[in-house]
Amino acid sequence: MADARSLKHQFIIAAILMGTAAFCALIPWFWCGIPSGHDFEYHLNSWIEVLAQWRQGILYPHWSALAHFGYGEARYIFYPPASWTLGAVLGALLPWKIVPAAYNWLALTLAGMSMFALARRLTTPSNAMFAALFYAVNPYHLVIVYWRSAEAELLAASYLPLLLLFVLRLDEDGSRVITPLSLIVAAGWLTNIPSAVMIMYSLGALALWAAIFRRSGKILLHVAAAIALGMGVAAIYLLPVFHQRGWVNLRQVLSPGIRPLENFLFTVTRDPDHNRFNRIVSVVALWEIIILVVSLWIARRRSAKKIWQPLLLWGTISTVLMVKITLPLWNHLPVLEYVQFPWRWLLCLNVAVALVVVFALERWWLRILICAIALLSVPFVWHRIQPPWWDKPADIQEMVDNEHDGIGNDGTDEYVPSGADPSDIDQNAPLAVYHGSGAAQINIAGWQTEQRQLNVTATAPGTLTMRLFNYPLWTVQVNGQRITTQSTDDTVQMLIPIPAGESRIQILWAEAWDRKLGAGISALCLLLLGLIWMRCNRSVNLDRSVVVS
Repeated sequence: MADARSLKHQFIIAAILMGTAAFCALIPWFWCGIPSGHDFEYHLNSWIEVLAQWRQGILYPHWSALAHFGYGEARYIFYPPASWTLGAVLGALLPWKIVPAAYNWLALTLAGMSMFALARRLTTPSNAMFAALFYAVNPYHLVIVYWRSAEAELLAASYLPLLLLFVLRLDEDGSRVITPLSLIVAAGWLTNIPSAVMIMYSLGALALWAAIFRRSGKILLHVAAAIALGMGVAAIYLLPVFHQRGWVNLRQVLSPGIRPLENFLFTVTRDPDHNRFNRIVSVVALWEIIILVVSLWIARRRSAKKIWQPLLLWGTISTVLMVKITLPLWNHLPVLEYVQFPWRWLLCLNVAVALVVVFALERWWLRILICAIALLSVPFVWHRIQPPWWDKPADIQEMVDNEHDGIGNDGTDEYVPSGADPSDIDQNAPLAVYHGSGAAQINIAGWQTEQRQLNVTATAPGTLTMRLFNYPLWTVQVNGQRITTQSTDDTVQMLIPIPAGESRIQILWAEAWDRKLGAGISALCLLLLGLIWMRCNRSVNLDRSVVVS
């Protein structure tokens, strides 16, 4: 009981410290404004729209109605739900001008707490606090906050220390690790695809090390079960993505500029803006790599092989994959190219750096000095290479107004229907245009995210060209009869044939079988994980009873 109270006390103190550190990391927001990084508008627009769809009664959004200025895209089918769900929840509780700060504060705090959960099993509580603080506000996290606004990736950082934690427990806890490890795998896929790919490769490498180190094939079986069940838990998202991936321009995520080829450390391209940011992240990466190498060299005799070897392995993999000589691996290893940016492996490298600094450096003043040197890389690139971009509360309000007024936003090319070219759309086009030999009067009776109603009176048969991309899950009824629609050649807009006279038109979103089947698989896997968890705990309790007897 005393140990439980002490543990609870430690976690409370850690939560206070992590929250304070995360708040300090966001202090520049009070003077400069809201950092508007590469993905800021994408995420904020998503959060605003998801909240609006919830208020329409759409619990799990599919279609981003306001993307591409009203033509829409299948954003919420293909982009994992964790970040836009959390952002929308915060938007329901707080003013929108505060939501980005609240989101980043929460993500950094959770990252620190997960590192504390890992480190306290390996070292003293005070050392664990230090590792957690450094991990929470490490330089790459600050780059995400101030230059990238990659909110889903930042949230995924809170799972990575737990991944290592449960890998280290594989030899001790056996099958009891399957449930928590499965949930980490599921959380990765439900949060950020590039991070999930890195989690899968990291888990495979670390599990192979653990199996060799302990000479136990069961470890690989437990990890395989965890991966299968974890992906099963995420099936409600993964199955629709897998089934519908050919319906959109998904290969656009690997268009020039965002491919691995252009994003290795210190790579130079013909785009000056791209080069400036690449220098920012490369300088930060170089400082962290130097600290890792030096610390690993010092720690090799002070740390047990159980922790030193996996940190060396994970740190080496993360470092090497950021260097251009590994391009053949990026081109040939399954789905690795979907990480897009090799420097994203800093997300994993940070776990090793935070831990190895604690194990290598016994003197607190030296730890503080080394971490300060690492953190100083951020203001260095801020002033010497490229300062962040800033928005004001008025800019946030303009985005909110654009969403509420139906003006919409730019959207992303990879989630539009296959063959569509969003650059060809007419942003000022009406919601429906009649084409035929006669004339038509069009009345918009309702225009919501997943259902639209029109009343049309035409003097001759014709076709309606809708301000809507024609995605396969749209169903159309004309006067109560379901019809087959066509699409324009260049923009893949929906074309609805109508007869002469009055027509009542309904455009409805039809949930596909893949989502329903995925939800069933997710529910079944969650049930299996619960049964495995209860069975393992029952076995542990029986073993303890036998020992006591």
